[in-house]
Amino acid sequence: MSAVGALLAREIRLAVRAGGGAGLGLAFFLVVVLLAPLGIGPDQEVLGRVAPGLLWVAALLACLLSLDRLFQADHEDGTLDILALSPLPLEAVVAVKALAHWLTTGLPLVVAAPVLGLTLNLADGAQPWLIGTLLIGTPALSGLGAIGAAITVGLRRGGLLLSLLVLPLYVPTLIFGAQVVSRAAQGLEAGAALPFLAGTSLLVLAAFPFVAAGALRINMR
Repeated sequence: MSAVGALLAREIRLAVRAGGGAGLGLAFFLVVVLLAPLGIGPDQEVLGRVAPGLLWVAALLACLLSLDRLFQADHEDGTLDILALSPLPLEAVVAVKALAHWLTTGLPLVVAAPVLGLTLNLADGAQPWLIGTLLIGTPALSGLGAIGAAITVGLRRGGLLLSLLVLPLYVPTLIFGAQVVSRAAQGLEAGAALPFLAGTSLLVLAAFPFVAAGALRINMR
């Protein structure tokens, strides 16, 4: 097995074993969406209108929950220093860790979202757009989260600071993703905002390994 494959398998194994990947994020996503009708009310028309934004906000917050685990545990036990000295570039280590975060947090949200969309009376025509926008947008959430986690690694109680750093960066992805689904739910042309969502994700995916690796190098000095 290659070094990248071995590292990816390790990260997924640790995320699942610790219960902080798919379990925590997916549970939070389910709870938020299922509790929403209790607070908003049983009006199906109202639920259908708020469903696109609510699903996207819940997915965003669910991705945020486990970000502090990306580098913190490895930094505390010295594993991060070993990875930094390994033949694998630190940028590749960052990319693999972000990929593992998406596979254990973002991907389960994509799978669960259509079912939860039915509970919020999301229009049938918007379901494919919901799946598509989450598939395109959630990798960017993991990438941006990796940058925040790298900046705050080593800080005591850095979880709050991490949230404050990352949440503003999530706003464009949230706006474009929710806009696409909302327009589809209203029966309007939904594809106008999709290139902006895809462009944002591509920009993040191209830049985050280098930005996060640079932040890690500074914090490990």
